[in-house]
Amino acid sequence: MATRLHQPRRIKLVVGYRGTRYHGWQIQPNVMTVQGTLEAALNKIANEPVRVHASGRTDTGVHAVGQVVHFDTTSPIATDSLLRGLNGLLPVDIVVKRARDVPADFHARYSARRKTYAYVVHNHPLRPAFHMSYVWHVPQPLNLSAMQTAAQVLIGQHDFSAFRAASCSAQSPVRSLTRLTVERRGKRILFLLTADGFLQHMVRNIVGTLIPIGRGQMDLEAMPEILQSCQRKMAGATAPPQGLYLVRVMYPPLALG
Repeated sequence: MATRLHQPRRIKLVVGYRGTRYHGWQIQPNVMTVQGTLEAALNKIANEPVRVHASGRTDTGVHAVGQVVHFDTTSPIATDSLLRGLNGLLPVDIVVKRARDVPADFHARYSARRKTYAYVVHNHPLRPAFHMSYVWHVPQPLNLSAMQTAAQVLIGQHDFSAFRAASCSAQSPVRSLTRLTVERRGKRILFLLTADGFLQHMVRNIVGTLIPIGRGQMDLEAMPEILQSCQRKMAGATAPPQGLYLVRVMYPPLALG
């Protein structure tokens, strides 16, 4: 009897993960990555090779609350069964939160309109015993008001070359940053950033510049000069990866069908 062929379909997943054990998102030979781990589980469930496409890559040690990926498959599996099956196969530090069918022209990266990242600083003289892999420990007192004032300079559409990694391959350094808030929550300081896209290391370089301003090591009035210089050497050092979280990826309703 001939095997019945199913029509190809595109499925969107929302994935959370702790990036501590992984060499970033993107699949690489001979190292463990989030993409490679997710694809291995999908291959078993779909019973065919599956390649996932993400909204963007995260570096080694970076976490995600709401990474979005899509993949194509001819498997007829229901999305609720797919969700249960994946979470049964995946390690405890990766979880698939949602699964749904989407139109064939949906793309996790190219259909995205905005992204939100969070960066978490543990601001206390004593390091956290259990959370060092999820925060940047800054023991010195920080001037919250100074960081908030400097952060507002970056709101809007700008050339963010001063906060761009040397290895960044983006064609344009211009991004529209619509949100940059700095809030204290007990011992933690939370940075929330939303933009139409982010350059490589952009969030970590912004945080790495705001922290010296909070410490009083850098004048808050230097921020406009740093931004306008478009020179990476003018900004602060890159904040460590473990405090960074991809929180949410936003799409226009029509893209989701």
